[in-house]
Amino acid sequence: MNNSIQKIGVIGLGAMGMGIAQSLIRADIPIYGFDLNSKACEQLKQAGAIGVDSKADQWCQELDAILLVVVNSEQIENILFGGEKPLVTQFKENTAVILHSTISSEQAKNFAYRLLKYNIQMFDAPISGGILKAEQGQLTIMASGPSELFERLKPIFNVMSERLYYIGPEVGQGSMVKMIHQLLAGVHITVAAESMALAAKTGISLDLMYDIVTHAAGNSWMFENRVPHILAGDYTPKSSVDIFVKDLGIVLDAGRAMKFPLPMATAAYQMFLTASNEGMGQWDDSAVINTFKGITLPEIKL
Repeated sequence: MNNSIQKIGVIGLGAMGMGIAQSLIRADIPIYGFDLNSKACEQLKQAGAIGVDSKADQWCQELDAILLVVVNSEQIENILFGGEKPLVTQFKENTAVILHSTISSEQAKNFAYRLLKYNIQMFDAPISGGILKAEQGQLTIMASGPSELFERLKPIFNVMSERLYYIGPEVGQGSMVKMIHQLLAGVHITVAAESMALAAKTGISLDLMYDIVTHAAGNSWMFENRVPHILAGDYTPKSSVDIFVKDLGIVLDAGRAMKFPLPMATAAYQMFLTASNEGMGQWDDSAVINTFKGITLPEIKL
């Protein structure tokens, strides 16, 4: 590993952040973990983290890089710039801040610009692949930022990923690619829900329908991954409905700014918004199927 980056902090020990941190620990990289959830901190400590805490303040001068694996730009804002003594004022010079969250391209550019005022470099590196691939170090990373910083970070990214794409030198390019990916992901989830809702309406066995589709041309990764949640009636969130309200909102904002029509993204966004409005915002995103009325689905287990 490049000697310029030796100690890494991971802020956000949810499912994805925990998996990333653990994969780095297995590669013998010194890891520090930070989360408001004390149980998550203890779990990472047991996995071999050098230090854990609810905040990164006391470790700032130790860390060469910070990976932010949080939900949205508001959380990034609060973590880096919030409070009487913002975290950004406590990092040592030339600390690298890597954003793995799904945010807009403009938000990524804004964070990078503000961090440079503190001599802190930022890299825009959204991720995809899900919880299991995070744990296995097999994520897909869509990275953008200065080429020299990419070379410093590449050994870390290689441990975390199965596919590493360097999109380009401009911060925000990675977020743009992730945004386009999320358009596909959101549409695939909603059309999987729609197809299974139609099967339920016509009285076709949902288990049979799942087996047929996953062995035929209509299959998709999202269909194969999410429909089992529906069949089990288990909407424990792996990725929540409100995540896609946020992500498809980012897609539509970009479309409006470019005056570019996005009819499929719009329809999918409205389906997730409906599910959120009906109280399912924190359920697994596959719960969008429950917005269809007049059908019988497997009993819900939460």
